[in-house]
Amino acid sequence: MALFGEHSERVKTGLALVSGVLFVGYIDNFYLMWLAFGGVYLLAFQEAGKLFGVKEKNLLFPAIIWLLALIYPYGDDLFVLAGVAYASAVAYDKEREWKEFLPYIYPTAGMLFMFTMYQEYGVMALLWLLIVVAMTDVGAYFVGKSMGKTPFSPTSPKKTMEGVIGGILIATFSGMFAGLSIVDMSVAFLVSLGVSASSIFGDLYESSLKRSANVKDSGDLLPGHGGVLDRIDGYLFGGVVMLVLLRGLV
Repeated sequence: MALFGEHSERVKTGLALVSGVLFVGYIDNFYLMWLAFGGVYLLAFQEAGKLFGVKEKNLLFPAIIWLLALIYPYGDDLFVLAGVAYASAVAYDKEREWKEFLPYIYPTAGMLFMFTMYQEYGVMALLWLLIVVAMTDVGAYFVGKSMGKTPFSPTSPKKTMEGVIGGILIATFSGMFAGLSIVDMSVAFLVSLGVSASSIFGDLYESSLKRSANVKDSGDLLPGHGGVLDRIDGYLFGGVVMLVLLRGLV
């Protein structure tokens, strides 16, 4: 029998992903980080276009946004400027639909905020984010399996209220210690709590998109895991909340 049985493919892909993430984090080079984030962003952008039902999936403009992120340090500004540019385009061309702008919000905002957070707070902030979101998922899964009874949301029938609360508690206390290299314990607790709760809804939001598009996964790039969005959905919400809280509380 194969190692890990029916989950062998999922485990192998997961280990490869974790190894890649840890390698990039260990090198901690700005240009390598920009390249890695950019690759993930363009793949996620393409998947989001399919989920939103956007017919034209031109990667030129998201590529330009990411090129600007290489030389301009405030990614959240670029996100706002993209909105202004697209509103101008809609005003000029009445045939253009606002639906086409949705991938410039999701996943664009999350990716830009995470990359900006790296620039402002370093690789340890990304590790902190990784721990909180991962522990939220792991905690919710095991607590939900062991004692979950109350449905959390119709959008994701497998999630239970007990699992969500358990995941948030486990992630908050794990993150509280992970964040001590950047902030004091009280701030680390509040940031971890906010990030963990938001990551739950990041997962829920992507589930709602897949349900609307009538698909199981956002893509098939990652064997056993689905698409890129399926792996980063919690981080896209969590990254935005984390940068906002760090700026507001530190």
